[in-house]
Amino acid sequence: MKKTFAALALCASSLFAHANETLVARPEVREYLAATAREHGFDETELVNLFTRIEPKPGILAIFDRPSTGRPWHVFRTDFVNTKRINVGAAFWREHEKDLMEISKAYQVDPAVIVAILDVETLFGKNTGSFRVLDVLATAAFDYPRRAEFFRKELTEFLLLARGEKEDPLSFKGSYAGALGWPQFMPSSFRAFAVDWNSDGHHDIWNTPVDAMASVASYLALHGWQAGGDTMVPVNVSGNQVDELIADKFNLHYSVAELMAKGVAPLRELETTQPAVLYSLEVAPGQTNYFLGFKNFYAITRYNKSTLYATAVLELAEAIREAKDRPPVEPAKPAAAAKPKPKKKPVKQVEAKKSVAKKKVR
Repeated sequence: MKKTFAALALCASSLFAHANETLVARPEVREYLAATAREHGFDETELVNLFTRIEPKPGILAIFDRPSTGRPWHVFRTDFVNTKRINVGAAFWREHEKDLMEISKAYQVDPAVIVAILDVETLFGKNTGSFRVLDVLATAAFDYPRRAEFFRKELTEFLLLARGEKEDPLSFKGSYAGALGWPQFMPSSFRAFAVDWNSDGHHDIWNTPVDAMASVASYLALHGWQAGGDTMVPVNVSGNQVDELIADKFNLHYSVAELMAKGVAPLRELETTQPAVLYSLEVAPGQTNYFLGFKNFYAITRYNKSTLYATAVLELAEAIREAKDRPPVEPAKPAAAAKPKPKKKPVKQVEAKKSVAKKKVR
């Protein structure tokens, strides 16, 4: 990832230029490129040359339009709170404990949650995506009308990101939606929250664990994480306002006291002045349980707007916290192959006959 925009423009071949000339010929694309160059100090010719090398990915649009299956919690949970992720997370914590604890202290964010998010997102970099980020962002920006405004913003943020990191925009790989690195940041989140923890001049959330950990901590801290604060608790519910409250599950509009007045009964004592949200989980087929999520739960839903996601992160975090101090699980050694029993030597027929003969003599 070492070519600058200028170098990229010089090496753009006529083959690529002709392959995608229809993209840069589109009026809305040329208007975007001219406005981006004007507003952010890019060279318009360089941008045009860059865009001739984009390979549109129309297949991703079907993924965007795929309806959510809305998996119930008892199904969703097994993908993220399981032995593999717990063991991998515990091993990562042990390996990076010194840096992790320094980052946790600096941002006042629970180290277990930092580890759990990197675990859930990409298994610490194992599943970061194989799409060229520029390709998917440009495709969505100009061929996905429903969210074109969002993706054009992210496309601009990505161009600024690549320039800031002094990297070739075509070298970045990510998810089908353009999410980047271990934490799966969209470009706007990268520019707002990514951290160069080791001060090497790069916010390297792809290959540098300390940058990835610090970036997650930065995100949560700036979204209101409170050190030592409550996360979630089970509750009982009654009354006719439950559905209305659950529909508002992503907004901290009520205090615990106000929710209690509306029929929410926490199963343990709480600070009743703190804000909270009510949400439900199908914990088994046909069985729904209710929970309150607090500011720290809310901060995780800013990372991914899903109560399933936030609950999985918190449960995995606790499991990793418990596992990190246990001896690492070693793979079972294969059983030694049993040695074949020695074969008995057959008695020679001749000897047997001699023995019989002797008996007859006697």
